[in-house]
Amino acid sequence: MVQFLFWFSLLLVLYTYVGYALLIFLLAKYRPYKTQVQTPDGRAEELPEVTLFIAAYNEADIIAEKMLNCRALAYPAHKLQILWVIDGSNDQSESLLQQYPEVQIVSSPLRKGKTAAINHGMQQVRTPLVVFSDANCLLNSDAIHIMVSQFNDPSIGCVSGEKRVAFTDGDTISSKGEGTYWKYESLLKKLDFQYYSTVGAAGELFAIRTQLFTVMPEDTLLDDFMLSMGIAQKGYRIAYTPDAYAVESGSLNMEEEAKRKRRIAAGGWQSINRLLPLLHIVRYGKLSFQYISHRVLRWSVTPFALFALLPLSFILGLGYVSPYNVFHVIFASQVLFYLCAGIGYLQRDHPHVSKLFYVPYYFIFMNINVLLGIYYLLSKQHRSGWEKSQRK
Repeated sequence: MVQFLFWFSLLLVLYTYVGYALLIFLLAKYRPYKTQVQTPDGRAEELPEVTLFIAAYNEADIIAEKMLNCRALAYPAHKLQILWVIDGSNDQSESLLQQYPEVQIVSSPLRKGKTAAINHGMQQVRTPLVVFSDANCLLNSDAIHIMVSQFNDPSIGCVSGEKRVAFTDGDTISSKGEGTYWKYESLLKKLDFQYYSTVGAAGELFAIRTQLFTVMPEDTLLDDFMLSMGIAQKGYRIAYTPDAYAVESGSLNMEEEAKRKRRIAAGGWQSINRLLPLLHIVRYGKLSFQYISHRVLRWSVTPFALFALLPLSFILGLGYVSPYNVFHVIFASQVLFYLCAGIGYLQRDHPHVSKLFYVPYYFIFMNINVLLGIYYLLSKQHRSGWEKSQRK
């Protein structure tokens, strides 16, 4: 039984973090989905009207920069509606936005949370397409034009842009670790779409067909993921456009990053429960295979398997004298990996920590927070309001 648990855990960890990436690469290369996208000629009269939807709570400090970015977008101004949904803010957000004549403001006196703000704001949307963007990130000028072009394919119901985390050599692990993770995640999203569909959209930048929007429970933690996967569940694909991107800074420190990771992990557990039908691989085929491989395993059983490998390999290694048997080698490899992660932890606030240390640390850090997300979900899932980590 111990050997079975060991080999099951090892194969599960390898498949989740390495095997699926290799498999989806081969599938994307040799079994790509044949899209129906036609490149538009770009004439303004042929472009659809779009609403740029920004939900915000106490974002007065960045409104000027965000609006400057909005005005720089290369999309016809008469085709672009800018909607800010202010959710119970107690700063000067609303009065600052009133200085911009092109902005439509929807406000709520009560602080109910981002999902409630989205539900509220969508009642005012009249355009066929909606682009969601966070207030604290900046878009490249062609982002909306690039995303809109994907909807020329009738099978596309949602389009995910790319999230990019800005960091410099002087930043600490909170920025560098997140930035490295998102480079890996962006590659998987690209391959997922080439094979069939991206598995979920990033809330920093994604677009949907307005008619496909469904009101979400207000306690939803991952509104972007639930909204996009709900559209995929209806039979539409989620496109991925790395040339349309949103740039934001990394978390201020690892403590702030931990807040964000725990909330995301709790949202992962919640999403698995609310998207149970998507586990039916016979019914949903490719989408179910990608969803289970890319998301469900990471958010559920694989972290348990990862942390079980160390004691399992140690126990099995006790039955061998030779130091070169597989259990001793795997145990020693894990000890070395955890030592590197430990050094990364000790240097988490240093700007010049090596990848040799911060990558293992961030990897362990993410998996620990998946487990902590269970407690977060049980204790906070019904609490309303925004909980934002501080960023640089």
